[in-house]
Amino acid sequence: MMLLLVIFGLVFLLCFGIVFVAMTPSTDAKAFQSRIDAIAAVNAAGDAPVDAIQLLRKQTVTRFGWIEQVLSEYGPMQRFRRFVLQSGVKADPTSIVVQTLLLAGIGYVGVMFFTHTPPLGIGGAVVLGALPMVRIWWARRSRLKKFEDSLALGIDMMSRALRAGHSIASAFEVVAQGAPQPAGAEFAEVFRQQNFGMPLRDALLLMLDRVPSQDLRVLVTGIIVQRETGGNLVEILDRTVFVIRERQRIRGEIRTQTAQGRLTGWILTLLPVAMLLLINLMDPGYSSGLIHDPTGEKMMYAGIIMIVLGGFFINRIINSIDV
Repeated sequence: MMLLLVIFGLVFLLCFGIVFVAMTPSTDAKAFQSRIDAIAAVNAAGDAPVDAIQLLRKQTVTRFGWIEQVLSEYGPMQRFRRFVLQSGVKADPTSIVVQTLLLAGIGYVGVMFFTHTPPLGIGGAVVLGALPMVRIWWARRSRLKKFEDSLALGIDMMSRALRAGHSIASAFEVVAQGAPQPAGAEFAEVFRQQNFGMPLRDALLLMLDRVPSQDLRVLVTGIIVQRETGGNLVEILDRTVFVIRERQRIRGEIRTQTAQGRLTGWILTLLPVAMLLLINLMDPGYSSGLIHDPTGEKMMYAGIIMIVLGGFFINRIINSIDV
């Protein structure tokens, strides 16, 4: 049994290493793909001209260009490309799809090799195949949180720059140089796009597409309305900062009030699994009936489904309050 485990581990590491090496793009390819992703996000929104769309479809920067050409025709792939762009992860969406499929296959074969139970094999495929998506989701969530935490400071810097006599383009440059990341990088991108001749409205909408933050939407709406109808931009920015900080304060209070509910959800979700593992460590073979007996298998599947549903509903109840 130990020999089989060692062989399976070596095969798993070998396959994962081959996939990692084969799908790792060069530095130039990463930089080029980052620019293409920014344009492709506009294409997904329907704002790119026809010539740009045709040009994008002919570009292949990874070793899986044929997969890119097939999947690029579908709306879900375009939304997934935007999702990856918002996460800030330097990875090609097609490579992530291939990694997901390979890991799902490895998970299914590995679980079936030890248990010979198709439902468990499907569960192993789902768990292992979801790892790349979990990584992208976590990176996107962390990036958005960092951006929102530093956005109020960036708006304050923009307001002070306008009071000092800077133009709005120069104010964006001031924020780009002084604001924490990733807010500084996003404002720097807006400043570069203006230097290349892009209208401010389009540059702001592109930034909003890269960073889908409600706080940023308030800022972009205020600047666009001021540019089209007039008004005191400094006063608008000051009120925007006040609104953003009040929303952050209220969200913090809500998170504090719901901390007990989140902890309860984690305990109720993980406790059955932890107890099953501890009982089997103290009494090996205690739960063999759940795996080898047909009735036990049905009970185990029903328990897993109820645990997942319970965790889902608890999460929905806790996160139903939005500011």
